[in-house]
Amino acid sequence: MMKEQLQLTETFNAEPSEIYKTWLDSKLHCAMTGGEAECSHDIGKAYSAWDGYITGKNLALTENKKIVQSWRTTEFEEKDEDSHLVIELNKVAKGTQVRITHTNIPEGQTQYERGWVEHYFAPMLEYFGE
Repeated sequence: MMKEQLQLTETFNAEPSEIYKTWLDSKLHCAMTGGEAECSHDIGKAYSAWDGYITGKNLALTENKKIVQSWRTTEFEEKDEDSHLVIELNKVAKGTQVRITHTNIPEGQTQYERGWVEHYFAPMLEYFGE
């Protein structure tokens, strides 16, 4: 079975440390996206976002630089493996470039590209100021 993958990049008016902290803090993640979230700063700990639509675990954390997580939504079938999410934070002149690399997505579930833009990047641009 083929797997889907995608990569998206956006620049935000914030320091890498601010985005890193916000992504992994339940209250701040909720404020950033508008959806309920339960997050953790610990490797191996579970998280959920967007009112439980997204769940996974923190697989690797490089403070203020990279977040690696397993990732799945309620649209995955039980037999589907978790997908793999890498969030890279790179300091640039106007803030932080965030690169999301999302792999091992079940075949045909291409809606997540639009989801990342509409439910993460757009609210993050507003949250961190353009």
